[in-house]
Amino acid sequence: MSRPKKRSLTLRGHRTSVSLEDEFWEAFGAIAAREGRSINALAAEIDAERVLKSGLAGAIRLYVLAWYQARD
Repeated sequence: MSRPKKRSLTLRGHRTSVSLEDEFWEAFGAIAAREGRSINALAAEIDAERVLKSGLAGAIRLYVLAWYQARD
């Protein structure tokens, strides 16, 4: 697995950065594409639903994991 890489996202008009490994960025992008949404829109949804104690990067990783587990 690669080291986390920081990328910028726009969530509801506000810029933020998230650090994820390339493998998670690729999976996250693939999920967004399959659902016909942008990465920013999907990240905003995850951000709105996450528990405030968790960080956005962790919430995205858990979303990706759950998404793929649901398809097994």
